[in-house]
Amino acid sequence: MFKEKYKKIAIPKMKEKFGYKNDLAVPRIIKVIVNTGVGSVKDEKQFEFIEKQLALIAGQKPAKRLAKKSIASFKLRQGALAGYSVALRSGRMYDFLDRLLNIAIPRIGDFRGLNPKAVDEAGNITIGIKEHTIFPEISEEEIKMIFGLEVTIVTTAKTREEALELFRLLGFPFKK
Repeated sequence: MFKEKYKKIAIPKMKEKFGYKNDLAVPRIIKVIVNTGVGSVKDEKQFEFIEKQLALIAGQKPAKRLAKKSIASFKLRQGALAGYSVALRSGRMYDFLDRLLNIAIPRIGDFRGLNPKAVDEAGNITIGIKEHTIFPEISEEEIKMIFGLEVTIVTTAKTREEALELFRLLGFPFKK
């Protein structure tokens, strides 16, 4: 559904607005990266819980992210587990974006829209999610702890304006 929306709605309107001559010149989404940190977690079972929940949300096994250097104020040692990360591409990426925009984001309480300033100059957007429980894959009975996620959507857009227009055409709910 998300891919058809891109092909049928976004490509023609982007070509018209920005004057692209070729469909392949139109900006597109390359990948979606889902991250979570495990800074406050101390127990091995909680690490496993976070890893399983992130795998359920993303649809693939997350990679462990280790600390590059020690930081005493964060009580972090070099080589210690700092978080988990998943890079989604093609089919899984479109499925995840569809679930994020149509199911998860509407379930956020007191949601007023994404901030357009979250789109950076390179045309990427980063969305912070406070509770992972907004995703439909997470059942209420299994929740032992709640953790936050960071979703970064990477595009081929050259400017911020192109990326904003692409996101709006794809149905991202921005603040007015």
